[in-house]
Amino acid sequence: MAEPSGKAERNIIYLMDLNQQIKEIKQSFRLMMDGMVATSMRQKGVDYKLNWGATLPRLRDKAEELKQMFNVSCLTFNQYDLAIALWKENVRECKILATMIMPADQMLPEVADIWMEQTDAQEIAEQAAFNLYQYLPYAPEKAYTWMASDKELYQLCGFHILSRLFMNGQEPNERGINEFLDQALAALQGDSLMVRKAAMNTMMRFSELGLVYTRLAKSALKQVNLDFL
Repeated sequence: MAEPSGKAERNIIYLMDLNQQIKEIKQSFRLMMDGMVATSMRQKGVDYKLNWGATLPRLRDKAEELKQMFNVSCLTFNQYDLAIALWKENVRECKILATMIMPADQMLPEVADIWMEQTDAQEIAEQAAFNLYQYLPYAPEKAYTWMASDKELYQLCGFHILSRLFMNGQEPNERGINEFLDQALAALQGDSLMVRKAAMNTMMRFSELGLVYTRLAKSALKQVNLDFL
C-alpha cells in the first residue's frame, strides 16, 4: 500500500509546483499590462475574459525566459505540461504563451484538434498557426482539413499554416495543389473578410514557389475575376 500512497504524494507535489508556476506567470502579466492595447482590442470587438494587453514582443520574451528555465532548473513538470496548463487558463496572455512554448514535436494530433475547437478569437487562431501549428510534423494534414471546414477560425488557421509552409519552400503534390486552389477560390468568394484575406495571402505565397505555381494561381484567380494586383 506504500507505493500508491507515495505516488499520490508525488502527484500532489507535482500539481502544487505547476500551479505555483502558473500563478507566478499570471502575476508577471501585471508588469506587461498595457491598458491602451487592451482598450483598443475591446473597441475592435476582441473580448477576452481577462486581457492584460501585453504586446507580442513582451510575450515572446517571456516565452524565451520560460524555455531557458527548463534548461537550467530541476522541475517536477516539463514544457509540455506547462503549455497544456497555460492553455486551460481563460486568459489571452496564457493562451498565446502556450502556443509559444508547446514543443511541436510532442503535440499529438488530437490535442491540436482540442486546442482548435477551444479557439474562439482570431488573434489566438493566428498566433497558434504562426507560433505552433506550422511546425507540427503533421502540419499539412491539419492545414488541408481545417481549410475545408465550414468554421471561419478553422479556415483561417488552415490558410495561415499553408501560407507559412509555402513561404518555407514546401511544395504541395498534385492532389494538394488541386485541393488548395479549390478551397482558396471558395474562400475568396465567401462572406468572411478575414478568411478572404488569409486565402489571398496564401495564394500569393503559393505563386512564389515558382513559375508553374504563379501560372496556376493566376489561372485560378481569373475564374473569379481576381488578380494579385
